[in-house]
Amino acid sequence: MAKTEGAEDGFERVIPAPFPAPPAEAGETITEEDTPTAPIPGGRNAVFRLMIAQALGGANNTIAYATGAIVGEMYAPSKALATMPISIFVVGMALCTIPAGSIAQRYGRRAAFIAGTTSGILTGLLAAVAVLYGSFVLFCVAMFFGGAYASVILSFRFAAADCVAMDRRARALSAVMAGGVFAGVLGPQLVTFTMDLWQPYLFAITYLAQAALALLSMAVLVGIKMAPMQSARKNAGRPLFEIARQPRFIAAAICGVVSYMMMNLVMTSAPLAMKLCGLSLTSANLGLQWHVIAMYGPSFFTGILITRFGAPIIVTTGLLLIGAAAIVGLTGVDISHFWLSLTLLGLGWNFGFVGASTLVLECHRPEERTKVQSFNDFVVFGSMVIGSFASGGLLTAYGWNAVCLVTLPPLALAALALAVTRNAPRLAN
Repeated sequence: MAKTEGAEDGFERVIPAPFPAPPAEAGETITEEDTPTAPIPGGRNAVFRLMIAQALGGANNTIAYATGAIVGEMYAPSKALATMPISIFVVGMALCTIPAGSIAQRYGRRAAFIAGTTSGILTGLLAAVAVLYGSFVLFCVAMFFGGAYASVILSFRFAAADCVAMDRRARALSAVMAGGVFAGVLGPQLVTFTMDLWQPYLFAITYLAQAALALLSMAVLVGIKMAPMQSARKNAGRPLFEIARQPRFIAAAICGVVSYMMMNLVMTSAPLAMKLCGLSLTSANLGLQWHVIAMYGPSFFTGILITRFGAPIIVTTGLLLIGAAAIVGLTGVDISHFWLSLTLLGLGWNFGFVGASTLVLECHRPEERTKVQSFNDFVVFGSMVIGSFASGGLLTAYGWNAVCLVTLPPLALAALALAVTRNAPRLAN
């Protein structure tokens, strides 16, 4: 029987979770303290720190997307490889999600956060050196570390959900994502004001500033207190395959994949497409700024909308907005078309990705959370690799319109998967 108790931080505590503890092995005793299901004291402070870290770390992603294809075009042996650094960035995200989850499981989430911010510092330092020496290979290595950092940053949303009562998880998750609004302003402005400071080394100071932001994020996360991640038993919970074949999880993963992959495909291509269309780098930076603000701004109320209307409706809305972004992109290549398309793209990603993340929370029990969340992110980011590697060649060979057209069939597939599994059972964990 669940009971509640008050807390100084204002969040209601629920002890224990509505799922019974897994049965003990012979000679093993499971105590209430062993279960990692109860939110920790100081949950409000933890959510606030995660929001600040999201704001600082989100600038890492923005800077990578704003500059990666441009630097790639400068140093790549072939123009078709211009977006390769961003593709390597996504590979880093995909490959490091499960290791980051393993670190969190074994040593706690804070250890994973510190490992991630360390990667962020290396990103900026290596990228600056790569620009100084004109090394395309070293720049790609730097982007891999940037992807590793990004994979940890995106785990902040699930970490926040662990810090509050269950009826507040969607709001905590979206609150942390809202920290990206600051990143949406900070990243592009940082690029604009620092890209020419060290002539003729374009973006060298930008990358050093990015390393400084990662160091500041580390300072914020050092003092965070998180719930222990260790399970009551080493192999607690259902097998991952059993969880992953749930219709609701499949739909959540498909929607997360499509929302993120289509957003990444268009966003990766947009700065280079704007440059090829004769628009200035400043215009491209401003377009990306509004895109990132649109990505994270709705997070101030996305959680409330999910609570009121349900995650499936919000995800569907996100998919429609991404489709609208593609249609706007097809109507012209003026600066207004790019900016409106990028803004709609950001809004659609927010509703689609945050809604899909909330659906994932409905598919696992507390003792299964780490492996399921990291597996979901691995699937999402792994699929993004396809879009990232395809974007450069697609844009170079067929143009901006082809990039926009390619997004439409996957969006229809995701909407169909969501509709088919809408009434599938969920775990009220």
